[in-house]
Amino acid sequence: MNKLVIISGPTSSGKTSTSISLATELKKLGISSAIVNFDSLLFYKELTIGTAKPTNEELEQVEHHLVNISSAKEPLNASDYIKLAEEKIIELFKQNKIVFLVGGSGFYLRALIKGMYESRTPNEQLQKELDQLYKEQGIAPFLSYLEEHDPQSLVNLHENDHYRLIRAVEHHKMTGEPISKEKERFDQKNPYDFSENGHPDWDIFHLYLDLPKDEHWEIIQKRTQKMFDDGLVDEVQSLLDQGFSGLEKPLQSIGYKETVGYLRGEYSTINNCQERLNISTRQLAKSQRTFFKKVSPKVQYHPLQDKQKIHQDLLKFITQKN
Repeated sequence: MNKLVIISGPTSSGKTSTSISLATELKKLGISSAIVNFDSLLFYKELTIGTAKPTNEELEQVEHHLVNISSAKEPLNASDYIKLAEEKIIELFKQNKIVFLVGGSGFYLRALIKGMYESRTPNEQLQKELDQLYKEQGIAPFLSYLEEHDPQSLVNLHENDHYRLIRAVEHHKMTGEPISKEKERFDQKNPYDFSENGHPDWDIFHLYLDLPKDEHWEIIQKRTQKMFDDGLVDEVQSLLDQGFSGLEKPLQSIGYKETVGYLRGEYSTINNCQERLNISTRQLAKSQRTFFKKVSPKVQYHPLQDKQKIHQDLLKFITQKN
């Protein structure tokens, strides 16, 4: 059987509600299923409001995996994720369950489906040195290093993607080779063609959710307002009170970074912070669209207008023979 349903899309496109609705519908038909998360921020126990994490009720309503599995003080990387996700998916298939793979972190999804290009894990000493450098001087020295040793990575990576910029420096210091060379080798293997993957025994249906940008913008603004109404500022203040520095990778993500900035006086009013968060979320959605646009095969749906068609197509996929 081994039926895997990917539910992807930009942030705030209804992936959680769609996956829960589909899993609930299957349950009524006597078909067992489970949701495996590939949204990187949902891994962390301490982050709830700013991640739009499924509620406790939703988590109980449908079987979820890889949610609340780590502390934000110990960030998971893509190779950690591949190991955990593959083990869980294989286990669920053995139980004859349909697997919904749900999230918006395209890099993690592609790593699971297509594999990754090689990036050596730095030794502990180097990691400590670079962590200290980042805390003291920020991203500037890393950009200077890459400008000299791996300028292509500065083209490949967004200037705000501090995690991967630091990893590029780590890789060069460990191997003497630019990580962009590894990416180049990987890109020659059709990295966005999910029909060619390392899991020939998985029957994959990729359900991609998106909606017009003006409609999406309204949803983004409403979700930001809800986060603040639900207590995002208090959540972040509590994390800082518990000893988080705000520089942890998960706390540099959209929603948390802006709120840490607000608490540290970078924004004069809460409204300014919310506006910044709205803009950052829209920029994230744009980059996610750019990524998923390249991915094939997939079927695109409007999350609100195409609900009936999504259900019909899912049932058709589940009942068809491999």
